[in-house]
Amino acid sequence: MRRFALLSLALIFVPFAARADDSNVLARWVQLGPGGAAETRAVVSGTACPAPMQPRAAASADFPLLCAAPAAAPKHAPERILVLGDTGCRIKGSLVQPCNDPVQWPFAALAQSAAKFKPDLVIHVGDYLYRETPCPSGNAGCAGTPYGDNWATWKADFFDPAAPLLAAAPWVIVRGNHEDCYRSGPGYLRLLGPVAFDPNAPCADHVASYSIPFDGLNFVVMDNASAQDTSVDPSAVPVYQSEFASLANAPEPTWLLMHRPIWGALTGPLGLPVGGNQTMIAALGGSTLPAPVALQLAGHIHVFEALNYNDAEPPAMLSGNGGDLLDSVPTDLTPTVFGTPIRVKQGLSVPGFGFFLMTKVGRDWNVDLYDASGTFTRRCLFTGRHVDCPN
Repeated sequence: MRRFALLSLALIFVPFAARADDSNVLARWVQLGPGGAAETRAVVSGTACPAPMQPRAAASADFPLLCAAPAAAPKHAPERILVLGDTGCRIKGSLVQPCNDPVQWPFAALAQSAAKFKPDLVIHVGDYLYRETPCPSGNAGCAGTPYGDNWATWKADFFDPAAPLLAAAPWVIVRGNHEDCYRSGPGYLRLLGPVAFDPNAPCADHVASYSIPFDGLNFVVMDNASAQDTSVDPSAVPVYQSEFASLANAPEPTWLLMHRPIWGALTGPLGLPVGGNQTMIAALGGSTLPAPVALQLAGHIHVFEALNYNDAEPPAMLSGNGGDLLDSVPTDLTPTVFGTPIRVKQGLSVPGFGFFLMTKVGRDWNVDLYDASGTFTRRCLFTGRHVDCPN
């Protein structure tokens, strides 16, 4: 079965084969979209798409031509899934990360080391572009960097450093809050959005959730980029209520992929862990996630977290440590106060930059944590509806 699964996934990479007309391709990748449809996309410096690709978005003042073509979709479930997120380099006002220092912004090295694990699938849980304002004059740590929602910045913050990993496997792309319409939303919807791009349409604050089905495993990708963390957005609550309710009809097991965790932990008063996304919690209205959901994958908080909750909630794993400035979070997240009936029954955070690789073993999944250099740091086990991370 393993051989056939890999063969099916490998079919996706036929469009990656080098061709004589590929010299003007600036970036190329495969991503999975609604219904599991696979699409090859390429950013092109010229005026024509490499055959057999067709234009997805015409060149503009800020972006080159973007081309796309259908790709063969996998028929079997991936067995090696690499998860990362929050990978960009932060420059916003006086908050400046040294993007030119590969130790303090290690995304390029991380992507190169992650590609060597030859995953069947890569899941990026959001936040690709963090360079929002100019590098301060005289700051050598970020001198020469572009900024803003344009191709030069997307290239520097994501596509160039991610290139080895983009070439290694197809991707599932989750929208982050840095891709909301006030930041790099237009560029995200053009380059990485899951639906057709219309340059004349206003930036969409929310793209409807969609499923990516495999044999024996289903993903639901939820766009919660604009779901406010610390206050409730009343206009957004009905949207998420509907999307949460639809999960009841999803096949089992379903993994829910989103950027902002519903119940993720941060350092609060007196150093105690607190958290929770108030908009998403309000949308749930005290209910648990529907039974088909067996796992939540998210980012947004810049560490690794593994969280088991009380009652019937499926566990969550957060991979927000892909490159942006790290957060300080207590190691022990038990119990975390969310201001709701939900609490953390068992939970931990692991500091430092990195990613994790999920490898299927029978009905369970080994969850191996790696630092940015690809060095193994810890193993967890996802089994049933529980994540165990022994010391």
